[in-house]
Amino acid sequence: MKRFPLRVAKACFSLFALLSADSFADDGKAVLNPETSTSATESTEARSQFRFSAEYNVEGTYIGGSDVARGRHEVNDFDESNAVVNFVFTPRISIGVLRFGAGYERYSFGFDHGGGPLPNTLQAVNFVVGLDTQFSDSILVRIEAQPGIYGAGMDDLDWDAANVPFVVGGTYIYSPDLQFVLGVGVDVNRKYVVAPGGGVRWKMASQWVLNAVMPTPRLEFSMNPQVTLFGGAVIKSQTYRMSDDLGTAAGQPELDRAVLTYTEIRTGVGFDWKIAPAITLTAEAGYLPYREFDFHRTDIRYHHESGAAYGTIALHGAF
Repeated sequence: MKRFPLRVAKACFSLFALLSADSFADDGKAVLNPETSTSATESTEARSQFRFSAEYNVEGTYIGGSDVARGRHEVNDFDESNAVVNFVFTPRISIGVLRFGAGYERYSFGFDHGGGPLPNTLQAVNFVVGLDTQFSDSILVRIEAQPGIYGAGMDDLDWDAANVPFVVGGTYIYSPDLQFVLGVGVDVNRKYVVAPGGGVRWKMASQWVLNAVMPTPRLEFSMNPQVTLFGGAVIKSQTYRMSDDLGTAAGQPELDRAVLTYTEIRTGVGFDWKIAPAITLTAEAGYLPYREFDFHRTDIRYHHESGAAYGTIALHGAF
């Protein structure tokens, strides 16, 4: 009986990065036929150079000046820097592929004119503990937890900001060209603790792929085995515990130690360039049409007022 290798599912499992924010998402370019896939061959070549298998992602984004508001209170013309670093070991065992690693993400906001109760920094330091396994020839399942510290500045990365978001989801492989994804993410600090998600990946033609799987739905065009052009969106959302005096300093003490859900959506175009079997360079540029700071337990929300241009550059791969 033919069994699809678990790396087949990586193109679809990026859904779960949205449901639990910091999990690593594969670049999603592998054609889902290991016998004929150039990407699969390159991945095998990359892994053969090392005594262990792993995935990594190093990413930086800059967003220009934009605005949010709550009632008459506006926070104007602040920029943003976002940095992400992930490294996950992926050893194969008898029941599937283990996922064990760590991640770090930081948002820095330039509130030149004062951000009021909004934090200047959001940070997350987390472990990744999970398993990819196969229930049948066509059904692949991922279970993954990301225990860590999700807070504001460095002084706020303490055990009071600990959280353990996790995801459970699966991919149904209808054919090498069509796969469906369904899953749920659980975060006890979120307004809606359980969040469903899903998507579809469809190879429409030899060079075109509709990769409509959250959090990076996009349309891809493969110029050649090394370069892929794409256009689409990036959706990011995560909960963070605020500092002891964030609200008091801004005259709103109810926000001290409050939980903040930060959400943003980016839309843009870019390219993936496979420099080497284990190294892919991604560059992307576009516009931020939506952002929100939501202290949902205190009914205080700063909604999007105006967006800004952004640029992203990343190095990622598997070996």
